Amino acid sequence: MNRRKPNEDEEAATTGVQGTTEGPGVQGTQALTRGIALLNLVADAPTPPRFAEIADRAGLARPTAHRILAALVEARMLRHDPLTQTYALGSRFLEMAHRVWDGFDLRATAAPELERLARLAGETARLAVLDGDGVLYVDQREAEQEAVRLVNRVGARAHPHASACGKAMLAQLPAAERRALLERIAPLASPGPRTLADPTALERDLTIAAARGYALSLEEATAGVNGVAAAVLDRRARPLGAICLVGPAFRLGEARLHALGREVMEAARRISGNAAGSAMTLTVAPRPAAVSPGVTVAVRAEALLGEGPLWHQGRLHWVDILAPALHRSDPETGEDQVTPVEELVAALAPRRGGGLVAAARGGVRALDGRGLGAVLAAPLAEGAGLRLNDGKCDRAGRFWVGSLALDSTPDAGALHRIDADGSAQVMQAGLHVANGIGFSPDDLVLYLADSAARRIDAFDFDVATGGIANRRPFARFAEGEGVPDGLTVDAEGFVWVALWDGWRVARFAPDGRPDRVIHLPVPRPTSVAFGGEGFGTLFVTSARVRLSAAELAAAPLSGSVFAIETGGLRGLPEPDFQG
Repeated sequence: MNRRKPNEDEEAATTGVQGTTEGPGVQGTQALTRGIALLNLVADAPTPPRFAEIADRAGLARPTAHRILAALVEARMLRHDPLTQTYALGSRFLEMAHRVWDGFDLRATAAPELERLARLAGETARLAVLDGDGVLYVDQREAEQEAVRLVNRVGARAHPHASACGKAMLAQLPAAERRALLERIAPLASPGPRTLADPTALERDLTIAAARGYALSLEEATAGVNGVAAAVLDRRARPLGAICLVGPAFRLGEARLHALGREVMEAARRISGNAAGSAMTLTVAPRPAAVSPGVTVAVRAEALLGEGPLWHQGRLHWVDILAPALHRSDPETGEDQVTPVEELVAALAPRRGGGLVAAARGGVRALDGRGLGAVLAAPLAEGAGLRLNDGKCDRAGRFWVGSLALDSTPDAGALHRIDADGSAQVMQAGLHVANGIGFSPDDLVLYLADSAARRIDAFDFDVATGGIANRRPFARFAEGEGVPDGLTVDAEGFVWVALWDGWRVARFAPDGRPDRVIHLPVPRPTSVAFGGEGFGTLFVTSARVRLSAAELAAAPLSGSVFAIETGGLRGLPEPDFQG
């Protein structure tokens, strides 16, 4: 039987994005609807799509898709790259965005998010702005079941350094501007029992807030009241205001505040289309059907961002970056000794003569059971807006450490080499999120993960001179596989890597071939290290930061350390830093 080919209007009325069947919608708007659908496809694609991909995903006939795309390109809503034959959003959107910002109504735009947050958390949601040298609350929603009424209302003011909203905005200001504002209100007032009145302590707290994307107030503005807030940013990543949840401390303890941190960040992003930059993603891959055999809990903990595992003197040493502390754990008994430290610490290495070295916010520092000690090297310029991240020593005793921007500015990070005399040298610039570092057993290859690029690179390595060359991709990771984080190299030269948001650890052969995958009961493994008897156990740290309450309920062991029996595979002891 011959079938009449549908005309364009009929096609538009029956076919939508991803080929789903839809009703006819508003009469006479089919072409507009199809154009919007194609714009959304291009905007949401992780990489600029080609014509065939757009047409297939939209479920449109090729001639129809071609005509619509051509019209969008002519209107500068899309731009077409003739070399790659791909499409991307056009310059007209930038012009329109400027006009949107010129007339942006923060209070009206934030209203739905305030109501959503209040219902979600059952607590008071607030919107605040910086007004002169203080914080002004401009809108508020209270949960229906709220039994405890807070003192501050719309029109009330607060000290910027003592409120969650104020600290969220301060954390996103340029360092010089933030210092100037705080100097104008010095000495810092202490309205609450736990207000940070010391400028150095406050600066460290704001650094942590910038790194995780949200700020906490723990009875700092008012006794018995806690809060969590995220900055609402404009197109230049400057704070327009902040949105927060506040409530009684007995209901909003630290653990719940951190669980709600993701929610306020998402609300801030939806208000302005921009969010406080962070190296940490929000999207979690689907949970595996089962945890792999041989995976056990080595240390039960609730680390926000567990990292830097190191087997040293018969114990597993590791850090929590965002609740800064050194952990010294005994996997045999589960004992976990915690030493709080005053600033971000991301990586550890043994030190010649005893103790450890740590990649800290203020540089590479000595570390012992009492906490952080002297600065041994300062690879980052003061006020650079960067922090050190993962690090590892080579077998000549140099410490290699990556860096990244606190606001996640692309390509602002680098790979640094710290020599025994404390001198620092940038060995590879232009990294987004410099992460796991490792060396092949024959000292011929250095491995480096750039998490934001979703790949691990390999470099030729000269252990005698400390030089690297010939950077090349070693392993790439697709969307949904997780993001490469910390890594280690075993005695056979195979690379093990923790895959953030991927629920797994993966092993790769020296030529880059995937060898095996080990599934875990947590979505955010962060780093790996061999330890135990004969270095036959692989330890895996994990994180719980920026997981929603539902995700934490589904993965309650998030933040713990896991042990994997590797079936006879062994690691190598980490070399000492010679400085």
